[in-house]
Amino acid sequence: MACEKDMSSVQTEEKTIQKEIDMEEIKTQEGVLVLKQMPEFKAEAYNAESGHYTEVSSDDYKGKWTVVCFYPADFTFVCPTEIAAMNAALPYLKELGVEVLAVSTDTKFSHKRFVETEPLLKDLKLTIAQDPTGEISRKFGVLIEGAGLALRGRFLINPDGQIVAEEVQAPPVGRNVKEFVRQIIAHQHAYKTGEVCPANWKPGKKTLPVNTDVEPMTGNVGAYVTIEDLVDENDIKTIEEMVKAFKNA
Repeated sequence: MACEKDMSSVQTEEKTIQKEIDMEEIKTQEGVLVLKQMPEFKAEAYNAESGHYTEVSSDDYKGKWTVVCFYPADFTFVCPTEIAAMNAALPYLKELGVEVLAVSTDTKFSHKRFVETEPLLKDLKLTIAQDPTGEISRKFGVLIEGAGLALRGRFLINPDGQIVAEEVQAPPVGRNVKEFVRQIIAHQHAYKTGEVCPANWKPGKKTLPVNTDVEPMTGNVGAYVTIEDLVDENDIKTIEEMVKAFKNA
């Protein structure tokens, strides 16, 4: 995508992303990437923290916990909210030793202008890679071929270079950073200890030590964790409030 666009083209692009992509034309790379190695890539990028252009590659993230986040386009509506939310969590992700790279099919020049003009991105510290040919998006299986845009794809890679989580959503809905951070912590715990984490696991909650107790646990998980361990009253209250607010909107 070109850096300079008139507002009519931006509005048309937004409608295309959100409303008018012909379902018959949506073709993305088939196959789940979880448990596979992170695709190799190299790209020009804009480092918002330094304010300079840079180059990034998959080699930069080897041996590290890494998040690669794809979004459809600069100068759209949902995208800056997602980028800002991820940026707000960035200090805590750094505490966890997690690197974050954002990617869209815009150019690095567009990324720079986007960051400089969008109020939500005023204090952005992220690096945003360009992917104007769609090569990186295609390798991660999130490119909408007919539109030349990426779906909302988010991938967690462990220090072995293995993708351990992927989340792909259609353009109209932004992703939940809080839940994603919980998943990162759970995956880091499982990677470090060999234990597995039940649904809704948080630090301090029970895990399942399958590395030592496989046989007695089989068919008897309820002897190790209860429903109260999995879903507490605050979780149910939050769900109830969300459903009530949605129905009353």
